[in-house]
Amino acid sequence: MFLGPSAAVLVLAAAGCSLSDAQPPVPVPTPSSEAAAYCASLHEELPETVLDQERSDPSPDSELTAGWGDGAIVLRCGVPRPAKMDDPQAQGVEADGVQWMLEESEGSGPRFTTTYRKAYVEVTLSSAYAHDITPLAAFAGPVEKTVPGKF
Repeated sequence: MFLGPSAAVLVLAAAGCSLSDAQPPVPVPTPSSEAAAYCASLHEELPETVLDQERSDPSPDSELTAGWGDGAIVLRCGVPRPAKMDDPQAQGVEADGVQWMLEESEGSGPRFTTTYRKAYVEVTLSSAYAHDITPLAAFAGPVEKTVPGKF
């Protein structure tokens, strides 16, 4: 069967739209086996929704990454310790008993990384959450339950 020029253009346009709407891939961390085990447990405890954002895990599929709202909220577990943690002026926040270090960047939303844990958990928020740490509360219980503190 032959597709006319207009049908072929529609097929190409539809393919182009679906490819451009996909969320970008998220780099998968390479933690130690101990940290990876904590991350696998955390992955099982993560919520299906965060602030009305449905869970939509990024690619590639991994127990070390999770997402909500097509990239609005992205979690990576087992990330390396950020160099910024050595800065005595680094900003931190506490959400339901879990400590997070804040890193802000121009043009994108904030990034938070847990502190005092045996595996570092990073949460990146879109610029829509630039001044809102509320999403971190959704992760406090699962982090507290699955990633032991470093004391």
